[in-house]
Amino acid sequence: MLLSFDKLEHDFGLKMEGVIHIGAHHGQEVPSYIERGVENILLFEPQPECFDILVDRFAEEDSVLVENLALGSSVCKNSMYTETANGGQSSSVLKPAIHTQQYPSIVFNGKIGIDMTTLDKYFEDNDMDPSFYNTINIDVQGYELEVFRGAESTLEYIDYIITEINRAEVYEGCAKSEDLDEFLGGIGFVRKITDWAGNTWGDAFYTREK
Repeated sequence: MLLSFDKLEHDFGLKMEGVIHIGAHHGQEVPSYIERGVENILLFEPQPECFDILVDRFAEEDSVLVENLALGSSVCKNSMYTETANGGQSSSVLKPAIHTQQYPSIVFNGKIGIDMTTLDKYFEDNDMDPSFYNTINIDVQGYELEVFRGAESTLEYIDYIITEINRAEVYEGCAKSEDLDEFLGGIGFVRKITDWAGNTWGDAFYTREK
């Protein structure tokens, strides 16, 4: 994550009450959630190796729930292009495009099958209350818009979104910044800050306009 929680709290009043982290990898941000007293932390990670690390790392944390699922706009069996050079952080449902030119050392040499559902269906199937969560942190390598399309009911309870964002076709068919702005803007969110440290990609912070 490129953005600083301290800066978001200072500049925009970020107050995380419950966090849905989609594409959690090894849970790098989870200690920051716990330090801030977040009582409901829901992690989604479809890669088996990363999922196992999350389970081992947070087994003693009652506030953390880990799911070995991918999220999208439909319920289906899907597949994922995987890599190991970057610890799986660059793996994506989408086929890499200019990513391979920007980062030639990261070779996508695997493909795995994954179970995909929508965030709305997940809450429905598990009889869980989405109102316990007010923040989404999402990093799914260009697939963010599809996740949001499958989460329209859940998004009604969300105040803050931290998301990876692209301004070039880093992955084939990935959503661009203007696509996210249009979709999220249509349901009341405004992009407040963007860090383009990756040049063609970065992190953005959206808040719901009251």
